[in-house]
Amino acid sequence: MATSQRVVIIGAGIVGTNLADELVTRGWKNITVVEQGPLSMPGGSTSHAPGLVFQTNPSKTMTLLAKYTAEKLKSLEKDGQNCFNQLGGLEVATTPERLQELKRKHGYAQSWGIEAHLISPQECLKKYPLLNKDLILGGLHIPSDGLALAARATQLLIERTRKADVQYLEHTLVTGFEQANGRVTGVTTNNGSIPADIVVSCAGFWGVEIGAMIGLKVPLLPLGHQYVKTTALSGLIGRETNNKINGMNAELPILRHQDQDLYYREHGDQYGIGYYGHRPMPVVAASLGATPKHVDENNMPSRLEFTPEDFEPAWKATKELLPALQETEIADGFNGIFSFTPDGGSVVGQAPNLDGFWVAEAVWVTHSAGIARTVAEILTEGRSSIDISECELTRFEEVQLSPEYVSETSQQNFVEIYDILHPLAPKESPRNLRISPFHTRQREQGAFFLEVGGWERPHWYEANAELVKTLPVEWRPVDRDAWSSKFYSPIAAAEAWKTRNAVAMYDMTTFHRFEVSGPGAVHLLQQLTTSDVSKQPGAITHTLLVNDYGGVISDIFVSRLDDELFQIGANTATDLAYLARAARHQATHTPNRWALVRDITGSTCCLGLWGPRARDVIQTVSSDDFSNKRLPYMGVKKTSIAGVPVTMFRKSFVGEYGWELQTTPEYGQRLWDLLWQSGRPHGLIAAGRAAFNGLRIEKGIRSAGSDMNSEHNPWEAGVTYAIHMDKKADYVGKAALEQLSRKSPSQRLRCLTVDDGRSMVLGKEPVFYNGETAGYVTSAAFGYTVRKPVAYAWLPSKVREGESVEIEYFSTKVKATVTKDPLYDAQDDRLRGDGPSSEPELQKRLKSML
Repeated sequence: MATSQRVVIIGAGIVGTNLADELVTRGWKNITVVEQGPLSMPGGSTSHAPGLVFQTNPSKTMTLLAKYTAEKLKSLEKDGQNCFNQLGGLEVATTPERLQELKRKHGYAQSWGIEAHLISPQECLKKYPLLNKDLILGGLHIPSDGLALAARATQLLIERTRKADVQYLEHTLVTGFEQANGRVTGVTTNNGSIPADIVVSCAGFWGVEIGAMIGLKVPLLPLGHQYVKTTALSGLIGRETNNKINGMNAELPILRHQDQDLYYREHGDQYGIGYYGHRPMPVVAASLGATPKHVDENNMPSRLEFTPEDFEPAWKATKELLPALQETEIADGFNGIFSFTPDGGSVVGQAPNLDGFWVAEAVWVTHSAGIARTVAEILTEGRSSIDISECELTRFEEVQLSPEYVSETSQQNFVEIYDILHPLAPKESPRNLRISPFHTRQREQGAFFLEVGGWERPHWYEANAELVKTLPVEWRPVDRDAWSSKFYSPIAAAEAWKTRNAVAMYDMTTFHRFEVSGPGAVHLLQQLTTSDVSKQPGAITHTLLVNDYGGVISDIFVSRLDDELFQIGANTATDLAYLARAARHQATHTPNRWALVRDITGSTCCLGLWGPRARDVIQTVSSDDFSNKRLPYMGVKKTSIAGVPVTMFRKSFVGEYGWELQTTPEYGQRLWDLLWQSGRPHGLIAAGRAAFNGLRIEKGIRSAGSDMNSEHNPWEAGVTYAIHMDKKADYVGKAALEQLSRKSPSQRLRCLTVDDGRSMVLGKEPVFYNGETAGYVTSAAFGYTVRKPVAYAWLPSKVREGESVEIEYFSTKVKATVTKDPLYDAQDDRLRGDGPSSEPELQKRLKSML
């Protein structure tokens, strides 16, 4: 965008001031920052934030955002004093479970490029002498963690950006927004209107109210969080250190005692204690009233009255962990307001309903400068150097935006913030928000459900448990460690066997399905996708959405149902927002090329029928011709199955012959029953996501979001089959892809097979090459067909197929081999064939299973 864009930033906290600074650094002018409180101390979360920056997170995105924040705040300096005290961070374990968790976290640090050290109890005491030696089992030390002085940083950023002509308006309350032709054009305040081409809401926990002014649901919940300061500790009184001289008031590492939901920092000779173990305390920001003219440390909107009874368990646990504090008392305490979200991530992005209106909310000090840089990069360059899809505003499903859902799940995230959570652990509540019409039959089959996007999704079926006993030796499941055994069942092996050797039925209802229709549908999709989708009706095209730099946004299946009607198989709700915005822009510029984009997921249901006997099953209930002649691979057609209208898609995520059969929910249970009855003589079973994931990985199918994102291009990710460089139509990213096609990738997504055939990994573990950290695992599963755990990992291009690497899993090195993929059906014979169903060996095996 042009540097002359008029930008209004709402909120002069640590995010808003950082954003102004990042934009100024990139040459932008005409920036106004609006603040409802006094600039000296605005009174939001920044004003009371304790400032502990622990960088390492299971999320690569959040870790890298925190890393940049620490680096930037460390560089902010005035009068010899900077805004970040790199004391290091220490997390201690007082239970065996937490010690194992620290080993996993050490793996994350290595994966994301953060120096980290697992240390012994003795080393913990050396770094933190006040610890109770009888409690400590070990620790994780990260030298680059530390204390951020957010309030000071904000003032320095205001001073610096004012010199670049950024205008700050304090005591200015936003009351509404001016709009024209689907774009924001101005901000109305109690002091008049401010023209704007771009508005960015960095209002923190007031973001819900700001969003509501344009009809935008911002999914965050303000919650009170307890923080206290003790009286002076005698051992710290009068201590003179360089840190204290610099005004940092701390010398020891920042400390976390997550087994008791606690964290600690020094305030000179006092101790600061933060506590997450109390009951959730939700707040409605609108009830706080106007920010007063005068704000100080004890008088600010974000500082609520302390409730000492809630802190009693924390105080007891503190005196056990740090016995020296038994001589102190609580000198001051408050319940400070922070923002929490349904999934714990920040909320960043452009509003789907109003162009030019952006949000950067639910951002803690830890990630503040990182988020600000991200927004600035998107506004000035069109992309972020760090993929932020997991922070994207539009990532939530409609059901996840309801006030009830946001409130319950955000409160639960507060409760669980320091808990040890398995990556597959589902929400306990709310559940059964979205169920497919097959749900009753799935329960009858003993389905074990996990939840995603509000959907109940079967992972395996207890009805198949007896099949495990009769599996051929080469298909029997191997024993797993306790961690990888959670939310797993050996039944998945039997379901995978049936899929490969007979036929299985998968519920595909939860996958996103959008409809694109109208006279501009072809033009829209041709402009956005990397493949030629202008084929005749009846064709399916697997293609990519990329950004202007060739980074992978998503992969989608485009099925042409009619001349002006397409169905899109997509990954997330963000894909819908992307397509819908592009359609709106197209209709504005060329009205005769309008296209309607709508989500049809909830008005459809779908079963995947896959396996060598799939054709036998379908021919029992339909006289239609399902041969390659009438419905080839990557073809689609409408037909009926025993009176049930269906759309059949000849594609597969598990690498086997078959179809996705889609109908509307009122026919769903009948479709299940028809296929079930006709399929039982052919060995049909219901199968779940556990088997699905293993079969997908064997087949080499990448998963957008986990295996690849906007940080990767198609050559690196191994998805160049989805690019048509000779496509006549111009499309987003085409020029960049042409340049990338002439370059050698510096990294590649590689397939790894575990050498011992049994050691599982789950994803995000570091990968070592020649003894050095070289990359990280993206996704993993047991490959039942190849009888080995299989993982995909990002590695330097110099690492070749056949070479040996090591994956670190709970501090243990697991040997693996870089292997050519796909591991199964490399020539697509099973996918593109005409339905093998009469192989003698197959018939023999099937008979033994029936």
